Amino acid sequence: MAKGGNVRITITLECTSCTQDSVEKKSTGISRYTTRKNRRNTPNRLELKKFCPSCYKHTIHGEIKK
Repeated sequence: MAKGGNVRITITLECTSCTQDSVEKKSTGISRYTTRKNRRNTPNRLELKKFCPSCYKHTIHGEIKK
């Protein structure tokens, strides 16, 4: 039997370089991805290297609050 529920949650990953450049209005938009993570195995904030279409390169995408 499984213990408890809702171990896997859906999170949003946002480009870190776009959010820094958005203050200076250099980028056209903010890249966001959605994924799922296991709360027990990764309790910290998740950071993955993903492709950002507004930066045209692979950048670090960090977990954000909803």
